[in-house]
Amino acid sequence: MKTLQHLIIGLVVITIPNFGFSQEIDYTQFKTSDEENNIDIFKLASPSVVHITNSRLVRSFTSLNPQEVPQGTGTGFVWSEDGLIVTNFHVVQQANRVTVTLQDGSSYEAIPVGLDPDKDLAVLRIDAPEVNFVPVNLGDSSLLEVGRKVIAIGNPFGLDNTMTVGVVSALGREIDSISRRKIRDVIQTDAAINPGNSGGPLLNSLGQLVGVNTAIYSPSGASSGIGFAIPVNTVKRIVPELIAYGRVQTPILGITPIPQPDYYRQLWGIEGVIVLDVIEGSNPQRLGMRGLQRAQRGQIQLGDVIVEIAGQAVGDEDDFANIMEQHKPGDVVTVKTLRDNRRLEYDIQLQAPITR
Repeated sequence: MKTLQHLIIGLVVITIPNFGFSQEIDYTQFKTSDEENNIDIFKLASPSVVHITNSRLVRSFTSLNPQEVPQGTGTGFVWSEDGLIVTNFHVVQQANRVTVTLQDGSSYEAIPVGLDPDKDLAVLRIDAPEVNFVPVNLGDSSLLEVGRKVIAIGNPFGLDNTMTVGVVSALGREIDSISRRKIRDVIQTDAAINPGNSGGPLLNSLGQLVGVNTAIYSPSGASSGIGFAIPVNTVKRIVPELIAYGRVQTPILGITPIPQPDYYRQLWGIEGVIVLDVIEGSNPQRLGMRGLQRAQRGQIQLGDVIVEIAGQAVGDEDDFANIMEQHKPGDVVTVKTLRDNRRLEYDIQLQAPITR
């Protein structure tokens, strides 16, 4: 028994000194594979990340001369070599002046190219031909899985080039945009996202853009481990249209939905988009679609209620708009409606949006 005890004690004494191996290794030369990946991603992507300052001109009661007052800060990233910058719409909303600061500290005034409040995206341009812009590498958000590593780079609380690391916590979330439209397929992450991170890139372990950081869930306003990012596949669809047209070219069906729809859906006990009116000369009018009508005794009579478009159910105006965004002017879609307890079907060619 004593021999066994001496053997155990001897093993303990022999193995304990091995825990001091870290003192014999040069820390500057030692990195875990995950640390090396984090460092490589930061070196690759940080030149593409910019700091955005939003300011407004304000007149005081004591002076007629307007003064420029900072309104907020955010983050953006380089989209193209000719100086196009992508950020959140809410970062530049109501700004009289937007200033973009690059990684080297140089600052330039930016002008808006296109805005989409529904998806909380904005494209800016800075005129700096002497700058060698480094566009961010684009990834594919459809390849993400819960548990995959993601990295956020931004300017939380004005602290430039801050990197935080986390994982994809969930996929397919929905959040409300500033226009009250729902942004779908949103990425949820526990990478620390704070005020000032808005508009910055969310990157995968290859340093590719997979999302645009846009919101946090936090009663205090600080990071609580629940951040949200617009998926890059949505960004890749929206940004080219903002560059080309200044806004998203969502086609129109040729109808006017009823205002205050939730009230009327509850009043009449129905789901779908209630057609208030059909635009004169539109395809739906030629096919016989009908809006609200007034009966002989002054009562409102329902016309068509849209319940399905292109095989996708339509429960409300947000469903309707989301389906429209998936199509282009000229596409023909099958629209199913309810009218007088009858199910009707129309094949309608979508029209280009009306420009004013």
